[in-house]
Amino acid sequence: MSSVGELFRARAAATPNGEALRFRGADGNWTSLTWAQTKDRAYDWAAGLIALGVEPQDRVAIASATRVEWALADLAAMCAGAATTTVYPTTIAGDVAYILTDSGSRVVIAEDDEQIEKLRAHRDELGDVIKVVTFAGTPDGDWVIDTDELARLGRELLADKPDAVDARIDALRPSELATIIYTSGTTGKPKGVRLSHSAWIFTGAATQANGLLTTDDLQFLWLPLAHVFGKVLLTIPLVIGFPTAIDGQIDKIVDNVGEVKPTFMGAAPRIFEKAYARINQMLQSEGGVKGKIAHWALGVAQESIPARERGEQPSGLKFKIADKLVMGKVRDRFGGRVRFFISGSAPLNLDVAKWFGSMGLLILEGYGLTETSAAATLNEPDAFKYGSVGKPIAGSEVKIAEDGEILIRGGQVMQGYHHRDDATAEVLTADGWFHTGDIGHLDDDGFLFITDRKKDLFKTSGGKYVAPSQIESRFKGICPFVSQFVVHGASRNYATALVTLDEEAITGWATQNGLGGKSYAEITQAPQTREMVQGYIDKLNSELNRWETIKKFEILDHDLTVENGDLTPSLKLKRKVVMDKYKDDLDSMYQ
Repeated sequence: MSSVGELFRARAAATPNGEALRFRGADGNWTSLTWAQTKDRAYDWAAGLIALGVEPQDRVAIASATRVEWALADLAAMCAGAATTTVYPTTIAGDVAYILTDSGSRVVIAEDDEQIEKLRAHRDELGDVIKVVTFAGTPDGDWVIDTDELARLGRELLADKPDAVDARIDALRPSELATIIYTSGTTGKPKGVRLSHSAWIFTGAATQANGLLTTDDLQFLWLPLAHVFGKVLLTIPLVIGFPTAIDGQIDKIVDNVGEVKPTFMGAAPRIFEKAYARINQMLQSEGGVKGKIAHWALGVAQESIPARERGEQPSGLKFKIADKLVMGKVRDRFGGRVRFFISGSAPLNLDVAKWFGSMGLLILEGYGLTETSAAATLNEPDAFKYGSVGKPIAGSEVKIAEDGEILIRGGQVMQGYHHRDDATAEVLTADGWFHTGDIGHLDDDGFLFITDRKKDLFKTSGGKYVAPSQIESRFKGICPFVSQFVVHGASRNYATALVTLDEEAITGWATQNGLGGKSYAEITQAPQTREMVQGYIDKLNSELNRWETIKKFEILDHDLTVENGDLTPSLKLKRKVVMDKYKDDLDSMYQ
């Protein structure tokens, strides 16, 4: 296969009546498109883009939250021979303008009026943008049209030139640009990562080669599709042929999973941390006989972990009873059919991973970056180690540099940064090795373990190195009420932390601890709350080296959010942004 468009066309031909996409219709109920129906819609939109003047390799930007139309628009761009520029819907107007001008995008597909307004605010800067197409916004009869009009233009073109879209697909070559994804950097302007058609084809083929997924699987996809993790999970079904249910409402993930009943789902660690905290808290809060049963069953589940790590299914009467009373009910909350979850984009806490595993919900942690089309290493059900991010995927190589940095080489590695040859030369060697900026090691069996971001490691004034993300991840597995835990201490004589609390979890705790009726902000600053957090930090410190221990901490009266610029859209901490923003709070802990 030469391109993503060719993959899609072949899939529609191979299984035209198979389910491709599932989504909520206008009535709120789940509805589906077959592969043939998906092709028809994507071709109409692709022809519409051609009718608007989109030429091969022109960029088509998508500024939208995760929804089925995003997937259709991306396929349309691929089939028109264009390249997709992804834009997070939370991106501020000025940065949207920068991304569109830097990428040279010709058409922008904007979700709604909010996204359109960002474009209008900087229209004078968007000279390359010939048209805006909207899913749910208001057309103006000129610059902005809706997808119905796009489809109408497409059908007119296809009536006159039936092979217009197929000709664009046939002309594509593997080395040509398919996607530009702008990294959500913490400083300066984001860099556009150039990913070719061959990179996406490589990741799909590697997934197919390991036999991890089949046509019998059903994916639930909520991740931001502007993020490389979400984008790769749109590509893999084109190769294997399983259906994907799409709904981007983060607050409805557990409800949706319960309804859809998927066999697998990709997610960021924060989703697993929140689910772990809430379910575990609910089980442990049971009183009386129910509480004793829950406590006993959780203990049995923990006992099953060594067997599960060996790839064995726990057995025996005790396990069967515990599974029926507790473990099975936890699995049912996730639809009852999940074979595994895939975790990526940030470190997954080891205790959280083992807890899910003990419930019969295996989390396969993987590793990759935007620059590697998301996929580089992955644990597999019959070959995994807790705490690792797995082995290199088929066709990939991983090695460790002398300073501990992880290097990756393979067909999924980017072409380079758009208009940034200098930045490309800093991370990509002539023989194809990409310098990740992460520190790690390979064990004797070839499993990769991540230590920390190279740039995040800091040295205390005593000369000791501290890996903050490891400590942060460990604390999230200890404290069920934490949302964010940010470790600080570069060039200081001890480490400190900023703490934010999960509003839903802490509100429930507050009711049971004499703080019922208080606001979230009041709860966070209450002496009882500080005492509770101190207890968990004491437990954390007992597991750390002396120079790593948290000597002081501050609890913020609000959480860190994507909207406020503290987190990336994939829920990773923007460390430098947070450190600068809360500099006074951090400095106060060293006075």
